[in-house]
Amino acid sequence: MKKDAVLAQLKQQKVVAIIRGESPDGLLDCAKALAEGGLTAIELTMTTPGALPMLEKVASQFPEFLFGLGTVLDPETARAGILAGAKFIVTPATNLATIELCRRYGVPIFPGALTPTEIVTAWDAGADAVKIFPAEFFGPTYIKSVKAPLPQIDLIPTGGVTPETIGAFLKAGAMAAAAGSALVDNKMLKEKNWAAITARARAFADAVAAAK
Repeated sequence: MKKDAVLAQLKQQKVVAIIRGESPDGLLDCAKALAEGGLTAIELTMTTPGALPMLEKVASQFPEFLFGLGTVLDPETARAGILAGAKFIVTPATNLATIELCRRYGVPIFPGALTPTEIVTAWDAGADAVKIFPAEFFGPTYIKSVKAPLPQIDLIPTGGVTPETIGAFLKAGAMAAAAGSALVDNKMLKEKNWAAITARARAFADAVAAAK
């Protein structure tokens, strides 16, 4: 899938589901549960043991999903993720070498930033959108404030994103938003409570539809 198609799908769906587990066990079923709730843009984090082999497995089984690799700290890990099938890369902070690597491979990169200077630095380096992290400390009003002088920069707030807040983030100008524990928490993964994950995914999808 080409970069433009990946970005278009993310802009349409508006939610990136972050899976950060203590083990790769159940991640395949978790992805299915999210999809049943209407979410197919999924970020597997490098903090999950076995993330790369699991990414390769799910990406091959569900080619229509948008699987990305998150918590990427360096270009070597980004390249490994891309080769494993990642359709986008997410970093917790701005690493210029990682942005350059993703641009070389034509894969969307969402580096983490918070201040206006960090955001512009990431964008000028070639970010396709900037992950605003941690967003929970400033909320949707911060997104609105940043977008006022920087309307050309696509923002993806991460942290504090729930079914109750995602609409406000989107109305403030966010391209999309990423949700972790509010969507998939470790308790659900351990208990394999796929029905609960599907219900949460549906709540996010409904909130996005209401905000459009």
